[in-house]
Amino acid sequence: MSKTIVLTGAGGVLCSTLAKALAKEGNKIAVLDLRKEAASKVAQEIIDEGGEAIGVAANVLEKESLEKAKQTINNAFGKVDILVNGAGGNHPLGTTSNPFLETEDLLNKTEGFKTFFDLDPKGIEFTFNLNFLGTLIPTQIFGKDMVGREGCSVLNISSMNAFTPLTKIPAYSGAKAAVSNFTQWLAVHFSKVGIRVNALAPGFFLTDQNRTLLTNEDGSLTQRGQQIIDQTPMSRYGEPEDLIGTTLWLCGEGSKFVTGVVVPIDGGFAAYSGV
Repeated sequence: MSKTIVLTGAGGVLCSTLAKALAKEGNKIAVLDLRKEAASKVAQEIIDEGGEAIGVAANVLEKESLEKAKQTINNAFGKVDILVNGAGGNHPLGTTSNPFLETEDLLNKTEGFKTFFDLDPKGIEFTFNLNFLGTLIPTQIFGKDMVGREGCSVLNISSMNAFTPLTKIPAYSGAKAAVSNFTQWLAVHFSKVGIRVNALAPGFFLTDQNRTLLTNEDGSLTQRGQQIIDQTPMSRYGEPEDLIGTTLWLCGEGSKFVTGVVVPIDGGFAAYSGV
């Protein structure tokens, strides 16, 4: 049976891929993104392939914006059945320059160099808000449509950072840990009204946000990029299509007794000790 599915951050590489895959299953797709042009582009690509979709501009940190988006979606497709919380990201002001603090770092006056002590609370706040509140607030808005109805669920996007924090990005790692914890909390909270809540925990996927950190202009790997591949038993980055199978499972009837799980999709990264 066709469902109405909302995906936030769906103008990006990963969630646009999920939006198209869910559309191919016969679902009606609402592509939400802060950038209306990006949302509309993905929606049109779905329509061109014979699917049903609309592109809607929405800010996941503003209730009024989300309420307006919900009204547009309800008018077009009816009540929302599934929400995929895909909006997220990091901020350079919440990132240290080096993975480890050395005593001499405290004397480094290079412009832009940041130790833990230099991290900007505003950058950390931005990262926490985008990832955690950007998951909680859309769920408040769209979850109301799901209460007491069958086949409804929320799918959050966590990260492997939530299990083991990466060096240099404390704000992003902490924010994704909050998303995983919230997934479990909300699964319990919504358990009596028929709403399942689960999460994907992608490993390392090349996206617009991290491509310059992990690869050089000639396509070769940066030092950090090579570290990741060396720690990933399958010896490659994830491809957006690698998320589709788990997404279809968690959004479908095959997982109707599954709630509160965070599924790693990481090529074995979490299983490998490095030795």
